[in-house]
Amino acid sequence: MLHKTSIVIPAKNEAESLKILLPSLYDMYPDLLEIVVVNDGSTDETESICRDLGAVVVSHKHSRGNGAAIKSGARKASGEILCFMDADAQHNPESVGHLLETLAEGYDMAVGARKSHSQASKARLLANTFYNSFASLITSYPIKDLTSGLRCVYRDKFCEFIHLLPNGFSYPTTITIAFLRAGYQIGYRYESISPDRIGESHISPVKDGLRFLLIIFKVGTLYSPLKVFTPFSFFMFLTATLYYMYTFITAGQLTNMSVILFTTSVIIFLIGLVSEQINTLIFMNSRRD
Repeated sequence: MLHKTSIVIPAKNEAESLKILLPSLYDMYPDLLEIVVVNDGSTDETESICRDLGAVVVSHKHSRGNGAAIKSGARKASGEILCFMDADAQHNPESVGHLLETLAEGYDMAVGARKSHSQASKARLLANTFYNSFASLITSYPIKDLTSGLRCVYRDKFCEFIHLLPNGFSYPTTITIAFLRAGYQIGYRYESISPDRIGESHISPVKDGLRFLLIIFKVGTLYSPLKVFTPFSFFMFLTATLYYMYTFITAGQLTNMSVILFTTSVIIFLIGLVSEQINTLIFMNSRRD
C-alpha cells in the first residue's frame, strides 16, 4: 500500500461478528496501520473484545447513531486513507483491497456497490434503485450505490465535509453528494455482500424508512436546490395561469386565488435561489477550512 490506511468500523452490540471480522482483517492486511472500532453505546462485550484483539476503540457512552460513529472514528484515525465498513460481517475483508486499488486509479473516493441480489429485500432494492436513479439525474453523474456503507476515501478530503454529515444512517448520501458538489471523483466497484449477516439490523423499517424518504429531497437540496424548487415553482405558476384563464373566461376577472398562486410560485423560486447561494457559501467555506 502506498498510503497508510485506517479501517473505521462503527459497531453497536456486534461482539460476535467482530470476533471473526477483526482477525480476518489483520491476517489479510498485516501491514495495515490500524483498525478503529467505534463502540456506539453497546451493551455487550464489543469494547473489551476489540481491545483484546488490538483495535483502537472509541466509545460512546450512549448510542449516537451510525453517522456520529463514523465521524468519531474519522477524527480518531491517523491513516491517510479511511476505509469504512460495517461490523456485522456482511462486507468481505477482500473488498478493502479492491477499493484501495480503485482509489489508486485516480479517484478521490471508492465505493463498494451492491448488486441487485445482494440487497436485503425487494423493498430495499426498489428503494435503493430509486435513490440511485434520482441522484444520478440530479447530479448528472452515474451513482451506482448512494447508500453503501463500504467505501475508501482520502482522509483530508473526507474531513472537509465532516461537519455536514448527519448522525444517522444517511451519512453515505451526504458525503457522496458533497464530494460531487466539490468536483471530486467517485469510483464504484461492485462487491459481493455476505448473506450470512451476524446479528440484527439496527435499521427500523418504519422510523428509518421515513428518514430514507427524505434522502431524495436531501440529494436535490444539497447538490442543487434550484433543481428541486424550480419544478415546484413552475407547477404553481402553471396552475395559477390555468386558473386565471378559467376565471377570466367564466367571470371576466382576476381572482384573489390566482394572485396567491402567482405569488406562491415566485416565492418558491426565490427560496430556491437563496438556498442555492447559501449552499454555495457552505461548500466554499468547507473547502477553505
